[in-house]
Amino acid sequence: MKILISNDDGYQAPGLVALYESLKTIAEVEVVAPEHNNSAKSNALTLHSPLYVHQAPNGFRYVNGTPADCVHIALTGLLGYRPDLVVSGINNGANMGDDTIYSGTVGAAMEGYLFGIPAIAFSQVDRGWTEIEAAAAKAREIVQQMQQQQLVGDAPWLLNVNIPNMPLEAIQPLKLCRLGRRHAAERVIIQESPRGEVMYWIGSAGAAKDDAEGTDFHATAHGHVAVTPLKVDLTDHENLRYWAQTAARIAEAAEKEAAP
Repeated sequence: MKILISNDDGYQAPGLVALYESLKTIAEVEVVAPEHNNSAKSNALTLHSPLYVHQAPNGFRYVNGTPADCVHIALTGLLGYRPDLVVSGINNGANMGDDTIYSGTVGAAMEGYLFGIPAIAFSQVDRGWTEIEAAAAKAREIVQQMQQQQLVGDAPWLLNVNIPNMPLEAIQPLKLCRLGRRHAAERVIIQESPRGEVMYWIGSAGAAKDDAEGTDFHATAHGHVAVTPLKVDLTDHENLRYWAQTAARIAEAAEKEAAP
């Protein structure tokens, strides 16, 4: 099994190192990760400036770009082969609910998925890297389970996984969950720069709004590993008929206005 690892916290992040050390015991693993922290970069690709790849003393390769850049470059020429699995993380903090839209961790995994490769995004629920070795062991266990189910290297799929910061023996079994929802983010933070200019800092993420049973928020709050299958199709299928009727009315009104 060949695995490509990336992340959004940067190539020196403890979560990335722990994940690499854990997965290298069961697979051939290569790391291509951002040079610096790229949290909340989602699926962004760098199109208007050059990207450079360097190699750290430990063999990790790092890129002066986004998480999606790293996976994109790796899969379109840097590696020279097609990995069986793309794994992203382990992120320093949760990626649950609305977080997944902004997450660079999820963005890196999604880039692999878009290339037709199975992919997993791993995150720890709390920031600070506590119990990171346990999280890495749990990540290895999940990858092995996917391989045993003959899902690795097959048709593409995308999983978002959040692991509680707990000792390995205390972590509860994984639960398949839907994404919860957050309240709107807190107010922007306004400050004055040393030059007298107004600065704006994005506020903290809002608290959980929908953390009912069945959500990733609820599962991790009860010590479970939350696993959510994701998809890329953003089409609002449930309301296609409504919008088709609306489009028809708009077209009809336009024809009437254009009639002499």
